[in-house]
Amino acid sequence: MGRRFTPAAPGARDSAAARSGPCAHDLHWAGEMRSALGVASLLGTALFAVDAASGRLDPTRGALWTGLAFLLFAIMLPQRVSVRPGQLSARRMLTTDTVRTDSLVSVHWTDGVAQRLVLRDARGNRVEIDPAVLTRNPAMWHLLDADGRAAARSGTLREGTTALRELARHIDGETAHTVFKVSGLQ
Repeated sequence: MGRRFTPAAPGARDSAAARSGPCAHDLHWAGEMRSALGVASLLGTALFAVDAASGRLDPTRGALWTGLAFLLFAIMLPQRVSVRPGQLSARRMLTTDTVRTDSLVSVHWTDGVAQRLVLRDARGNRVEIDPAVLTRNPAMWHLLDADGRAAARSGTLREGTTALRELARHIDGETAHTVFKVSGLQ
């Protein structure tokens, strides 16, 4: 006989469908990762050289300096952010945080020295990213903005339309500044 069709719940997507479509990555991540690796290597090399020159380098101190250099690398390593239709992921060294951008519930800015954008979805998932990543990568912003607008239209986005508008104004200003700079009109 035939298969019985059961419609999905409103707003639910198949996980394979959520992964399809264009994916935008942070274009500057590789350079920032190389910078973190370079600084950590430089620190490790300097610590080894100073200890070797003073005659105090032994396996225990070598392991300590290696651990310190690795810790600095882990601290400096930026998140690897990617956006695809319906999904934003932020991958750290050991973890990956993902939110459904088509079912965002809230978007807000954190207070503090390093400004962060916090996104929450209807499933309770949370991602915290540096908004500069979106400013530097227009393709990522375009996908997030389209999904944020869809979430606002569907009514799931209860808090955060103002934060998204502020981010859009900031990105538009940065884009205009770059265009003027490149064209020599500044």
